[in-house]
Amino acid sequence: MTAETEAEIRAELRRLRARVPQLTGALAASADGLVLAHDSAATEAESVAALTAAALGVAQRLSDCTGQGAFLELLVRGEHGYVATYAAGQTAVLTLIAEPRVNVGRLHLEARRSTSRITELVDHALGRRGPVAPPMPTEAPSP
Repeated sequence: MTAETEAEIRAELRRLRARVPQLTGALAASADGLVLAHDSAATEAESVAALTAAALGVAQRLSDCTGQGAFLELLVRGEHGYVATYAAGQTAVLTLIAEPRVNVGRLHLEARRSTSRITELVDHALGRRGPVAPPMPTEAPSP
């Protein structure tokens, strides 16, 4: 992955954290646990990426063996907040760490938007699709 792609993914993670202020961390990783980009000072990105890969394997098998189709997302609620993982195409995942007061519906909505962008960036970097479109604006311009 190029430095430019990593920078674009990191910028998307920053935009996501701006849209959901209760996020304390955001990480994009390959499905096998390698960090692509992260936006968090408090979390060890490599450890979270490795644990995400392990959780992803279990979630994929659970989804498959119960007939629910391909893995899309996983939400873990802990005593001190949430950890959410979202599929970003075939080869990447987005993992978010959120405070307990986060609006989970908003978290899902914004994360799904970001996974679309991250999927596009990763697929482009791997030569799977055409040119990358510029990021979509997050808010309408003020009158």
